[in-house]
This record gives sequence, structure tokens and C-alpha cells, in this order.
Amino acid sequence: MSTIIKTSEISKIYQMGTQTVNALQSISIEIKKGEYVAFMGPSGSGKSTLMNIVGCLDTPTAGTYILNQKDVSHMTENELAEIRNREIGFVFQTFNLLPRATALENVALPLIYAGYGKSERDEKAMATLESVSLADRADHKPNELSGGQRQRVAIARALVNDPSIILADEPTGNLDSKTSYEIMGLLHDLHENGNTIIMVTHEADISHYAHRIVKLRDGLIESDNINENIFRSEKLQQPAV
Repeated sequence: MSTIIKTSEISKIYQMGTQTVNALQSISIEIKKGEYVAFMGPSGSGKSTLMNIVGCLDTPTAGTYILNQKDVSHMTENELAEIRNREIGFVFQTFNLLPRATALENVALPLIYAGYGKSERDEKAMATLESVSLADRADHKPNELSGGQRQRVAIARALVNDPSIILADEPTGNLDSKTSYEIMGLLHDLHENGNTIIMVTHEADISHYAHRIVKLRDGLIESDNINENIFRSEKLQQPAV
């Protein structure tokens, strides 16, 4: 498998008043196409900072980040925005849907920035909603959908541009247990279909859906291991509590 993400000795330093915060320290990591990786760690471990850099929402203070053979370490904000729209599909804990737009319009949004015409946008967005079993809710607005349905819309929006990576930030953080397992089942299916998935979570049971778990602590990689205890439940057996 080809390498899709490669960071070499990246660090991120924030200045907070007179205090210097080393959010990341010399992080080197490789992720191959088709992998399913979880970034784990307690609050302040650096996992969110690493996610922001991997997702091209931020740039490292030092080191290099190669995404799909392109060095994105020192790109401008406009260049990063273009890379994000083309290469990365985001799924957020808070869904980040436009409240006055329908499910179809929310899913089609990235296609506007990509330059698609309206009929092509609608066709592609509807096909993507079908892939997450929500075509029958295409005309519903977020407040007319359950939490799980909103997250499915968010996942469809992340998929609509055929990105290189799906980056899921605490994707079940606002969902009840049953709905969480359904959403993790959907991510499992997307991975089975060949998508590269990077998930950020602080929940051990959720991390065990990933095939590889990278644990961070104090801005450093504490461990990076293949997950021997994957929840293989296709439709989804809930893990023992």
C-alpha cells in the first residue's frame, strides 16, 4: 500500500502569554492508503493538535508533513483550504451542519467549492446520501433529524468529494451508546470499501474499531500498535461493558 500521510519530526509550539506550550514534539508517523487509525490520548496529549495538522487546519512549527506526495508543511491558508476540500473529508463531534439547509444541501456544499454545477451536485449528493441509508431524509433539515441521522449526513458530506482521507473527530461524542455503535458500523463499512480513516477519540471502546491505535501523551507518541482486539462485528455487536 502506498503511503498517504508522512510526518517527519513535526512539532507545534504555542505562545500563551509568557508561557510556551510544546503541543507536539518531534512526531514522525506514516499512514498508508486504506488504513484505519485511531489517535488516542487524554486532554492535553496533543491528539487534537496532530489532527489539525494532519487535516491541514494548521501547520507545524517545525518538521515536514507530506500528504499524498505533496509537502503541505508551509502552505498558505488558501492553499491549505484547497487541499482540505480535495483531499480530506471531515466528520465532527458536533456535526457542523448548516441549520437552515436540507440534508441534500448540506451534503452538496463541498461540491460548490469544487466547481460542480447544481444538477451534478444534487445527483452526486443524493447518491452519497443513499450510500449512508438516508436518501429518504434528503429534504429534511438538521432539526428534523435524530443525532444519528445528523451524523450520517455529516459522513455523507465528508464522502461526497471522494477524499483521500476521512478524518473523524470524536464522531460518537454526542451520541447515545446504541447510535454510537451504528455510526462505528458505518465507518467500519467505509473502511471495508477501501477508505482511509483517521479517528480521534479519548474513548477506549471506540478506539478498538480501528486497526491501529496511536497513543499520545504530553505531545509525544507513547505507543503505536496494531490493534489485536478489533471489534469485528459487522452490524455491530456491542462491546462488553
